[in-house]
Amino acid sequence: MLIWLVELSDNFQFFNLFRYITFRTGAALLTSALVVFLFGPTMIASLRVRQGKGQPIRADGPQTHFKKAGTPTMGGLMILAGIVVSSLLWADLSSVYVVSTLLVTLGFGAIGFYDDYLKVTKQTDKGFSGKARLGIEFVIAGIAVYFMMTTALSSGPQGSTFGSSIAFPFLKDFSIDLGLFFIVFGGFVIVSAGNAVNLTDGLDGLAIVPVMIAAASFGIIAYLTGNAVFSNYLQINFVPGTGELAVVLGAVIGAGLGFLWFNAPPAAIFMGDTGSLALGGLIGSVAVATKHEIVMAIIGGLFVAETLSVIIQVGYFKLTGKRVFLMAPIHHHFEKLGWTESQVVIRFWIIAVGLAMLGLSTLKLR
Repeated sequence: MLIWLVELSDNFQFFNLFRYITFRTGAALLTSALVVFLFGPTMIASLRVRQGKGQPIRADGPQTHFKKAGTPTMGGLMILAGIVVSSLLWADLSSVYVVSTLLVTLGFGAIGFYDDYLKVTKQTDKGFSGKARLGIEFVIAGIAVYFMMTTALSSGPQGSTFGSSIAFPFLKDFSIDLGLFFIVFGGFVIVSAGNAVNLTDGLDGLAIVPVMIAAASFGIIAYLTGNAVFSNYLQINFVPGTGELAVVLGAVIGAGLGFLWFNAPPAAIFMGDTGSLALGGLIGSVAVATKHEIVMAIIGGLFVAETLSVIIQVGYFKLTGKRVFLMAPIHHHFEKLGWTESQVVIRFWIIAVGLAMLGLSTLKLR
């Protein structure tokens, strides 16, 4: 919204700053953090009163979690408020990539909110129907992917199929054109990212920091892929307009920092599905827009591992009646082994940083 102030730069040189993505990214980060810091306490107090018993705790979970009973959930509302307000102020809302990403974020956030609402009101760990939830997620993601794909196709050279293709890391000139099937592929990436972050959100601070690390990594990727000079130098695919996504990702980092202040152990609030689904969907959308879907599996490797642990656990149990892990997702396995919650969280943060560095290295190794 504030980008229109650039038009005043002929008379007031200061407003020329609003032209630069780097300036608006920093401003978005500070704005979203401020929104969460200022309104967080009020929202937490309101949710605590409205929810009563708070988020239900799994009866088969680690005993150390029982003391968390009564902690309010739906803290994702704080994060979404920071991201949306900041993005509306600092991002270029004429960008299809920005609008599509915010569509997924708010759509997935609404699904997560309804799921959290059912769990809190019924005091059960089972909320929204899994099939219905996935179906709605795919519809939302598919719509976003369609608009991002058609925009990329129209902005590229005539006859280019880049917008509907999968690009591969380490290979500068190799891609596979999926045609309209790219909508299905992109939707799968976004839905998988949303649910992977959702599965990771099981300990205080465990999900939000890796999300911020992924947001910072993709902020760099979005800025580089949206810049013709840098993308040519690094020999990565140039996607005009994706640089604006760095502003949205700056807002994610700021909102994440604000939320972490309240979510740090012992957590005063949980983000719930409201936040985890929305944040995962947002990261997945940026990965699709920047044509770095495969790199996302590296940068978000922690989320992938958490998801695989659940798939392996469930699949192996159905086949043999036995379990591979003491408990899934895998962060609970390490708790069962005797790791303290802070040990699991901090060590997983370290892994997330390492994976992000590995993912960013693909930008140059071509």
